Amino acid sequence: MVTTENENEDFIIGRHPVISALKGDNPVNKLFIQSGLSDDENVISEILKLAKKRKLVVSQVPKQKLDLLSDRQNHQGVVLAVAAFKYASIDDLFDHSEEIGVAPFFVILDNIEDPHNLGSIIRTADAAGVTGVIIPKHRAVGLTSTVAKTSAGAIERVPVARVTNISNAIKELKDRGLWIFGTDVRGTDYRHWDAKGPVAVIIGNEGKGISPLVKKQVDEMLTIPMVGDIQSLNASVAASVLIYQGFNSRNPISGN
Repeated sequence: MVTTENENEDFIIGRHPVISALKGDNPVNKLFIQSGLSDDENVISEILKLAKKRKLVVSQVPKQKLDLLSDRQNHQGVVLAVAAFKYASIDDLFDHSEEIGVAPFFVILDNIEDPHNLGSIIRTADAAGVTGVIIPKHRAVGLTSTVAKTSAGAIERVPVARVTNISNAIKELKDRGLWIFGTDVRGTDYRHWDAKGPVAVIIGNEGKGISPLVKKQVDEMLTIPMVGDIQSLNASVAASVLIYQGFNSRNPISGN
């Protein structure tokens, strides 16, 4: 996570993530633009127009300053100071599902540690109509500037709830009518998964998979068949495969 002088502040880096943040409703504090930056595609002009609409202070600064603010990540000459990322509640996830008129479709991440994986999963979740993501407070990555950049702005559209105990959260979801699916090397071929209705799918830790206590609460395990020598997928890739199977079953092609 990018270190800041204010623990209630974080940074969003990169042109398109900054545009998404400026178009959103979350509080933003200040915009930093690299001095002498070229604007071949008029993206910087759009950013400045949005910043003016939000009445933001805009600072022209040298690249070295942005390198420091972004912890030397690829900032593309743009850094936006924002209020620390806010988390949703479980209730918020259900409310979001109701607002958009679909049955809940949640992704539960059991101790995902890599911010790039989390950002990629949130990006796929946004594309495929997932109505909420649930992560644990401890021993897992939270919402950071790296997650925001990797999500390409999807962090502004997909509510993310952070819970103290994943097992307790799953119990609550089951009590509220959700079917819980997990991922394992043994289970039902994911291509048979029918995700219609209120469902949640659990993606396990990059190295250890789903923890034993969480696994006990799963209604059905899903597996992704593999024919190559490598018998595992990156967490964000596995999540994408399963999320899109959920999308396919919830949104069948007309006539099928």
